[in-house]
Amino acid sequence: MSTDDDLELVRGSGNVFRDFGYPNAEILSAKAKLAAEIIALLGDAELSVEYFSAHPGLNVEELMRIRSASLSGVSIDRLVEILTLLGQSVEIELSFPDMQALSAAQ
Repeated sequence: MSTDDDLELVRGSGNVFRDFGYPNAEILSAKAKLAAEIIALLGDAELSVEYFSAHPGLNVEELMRIRSASLSGVSIDRLVEILTLLGQSVEIELSFPDMQALSAAQ
């Protein structure tokens, strides 16, 4: 049996994809956050003909893939577009820390 003394606490970076060494970790994280918002908005919504009539530009297959977190074929642009179609506004903040370090070195 292990004790608390046998455990090591490791603090994550805030990006699980980076912590596990995924390439494009920032893109994967952004897509996951956008998809989570879509999933929350859809909740238990009945994806009926009436629903899609009220939300032109959405398609059931795409939303089902997003609900199952299958995001490889969905771009960040499309996720933002879906949120907009669902009546949400999206604000994205970009930072370029490598560029700041490069500028400081010059």
